[in-house]
Amino acid sequence: MSPYDHAGERTDGGGVGHDGRDHRHDHDHDHDHDHDHDHYHLGDGDRIKVAIACQGGGSHTAFTAGVLKRLLGAWDRETHELVGISGTSGGAFNALAAWYGLVTGDAETACETLDALWADLAATDPTDRWLNDLGVWTTRLREAGMPTPRVSPYDVPGAEYGQRRIARILERHIDFDAIPELCEHEHPELVVGTVDVNGGVFETFTNEDVTAEAVLASAAVPDLFRGVELHGHLHWDGLFSQNPPVMDLMTVAASRKPDELWVIQINPQERAENPRTLEEIADRRNELSGNLSLNQELRFIGWVNDWIDAGHLPADSYSRTEIRKIEMREQYHYSTKLDRTPSFVRSLIDLGEEQAAAFLASLDADAEREGERESGHDAERETDATSVD
Repeated sequence: MSPYDHAGERTDGGGVGHDGRDHRHDHDHDHDHDHDHDHYHLGDGDRIKVAIACQGGGSHTAFTAGVLKRLLGAWDRETHELVGISGTSGGAFNALAAWYGLVTGDAETACETLDALWADLAATDPTDRWLNDLGVWTTRLREAGMPTPRVSPYDVPGAEYGQRRIARILERHIDFDAIPELCEHEHPELVVGTVDVNGGVFETFTNEDVTAEAVLASAAVPDLFRGVELHGHLHWDGLFSQNPPVMDLMTVAASRKPDELWVIQINPQERAENPRTLEEIADRRNELSGNLSLNQELRFIGWVNDWIDAGHLPADSYSRTEIRKIEMREQYHYSTKLDRTPSFVRSLIDLGEEQAAAFLASLDADAEREGERESGHDAERETDATSVD
């Protein structure tokens, strides 16, 4: 039987990724839990199990930081349990920061880590601001069809400098050496998406296999940064493969399989207008490339849900997964995915908090409607029982 036979639920209990490589150790056995590793549990027992998938999208993923801050800050431990979080590119930065804050502290620590990370990623010093503006405007001119010089990241020292800077920022907030030990305890799954350039397949890194190099690889946009070598193969930005990883969140032990998948989506799914100019065509092409892999994985989950509802799959072996999206909705020029201006980053974080607040309000409304339906059913049953008497 395939590891994916149960609607994304692992049947083999192992950790072999989609590419056949084992990037996960088996942590299903019992561990002694001390107090230091209990505080990050967002929910226990019979709760709605939730996994969160964070789409990549450059600087636009500051929006995701805002969403996560609001979700974690308002998390109801009585009703929901976080069982996994994944991300690609900038989404991987957010997933890692939130996960690390939770497993080393609590929701407040996670929010503080997200804020601190993005404060450092923003372009604040004069040199960084100049490089930021140069990148944004060069991209804007190129997408508009203007002739601009194109240079390989292997031919300019700036690309390597940029990666080293990102690595320093990540290591300032994340103790990567501590991740394997943290993963010895029951915890939300952590998944980072990349693409294996030499092998031509997508590759995910989970839990203790998430290193600084894996996160850098997930954000290695080939036009901007050099590929990162992992396991003897070059790796690029995960936007080319899983954006964000979804199936790894589903292929877990049955007790950890999510009841709901919350997708934080950066790229707009639909656009009313038809792209006609070179700039508009380039914009939409990039948005579609970031959504296609996500749509394929979500479509598979939808099919399984339909098969369960139709009775084609046994209810005692398969379970539905509700898909919910938190979309950015605001539409920006593609070049702004490179814009790390502090004011722009702050506006995206604020937007994320606003959209997350609306999402939580919709959850409350859904729960209220469900409660009213249940009350109505109870009243009908009482009426039927009285009639029989």
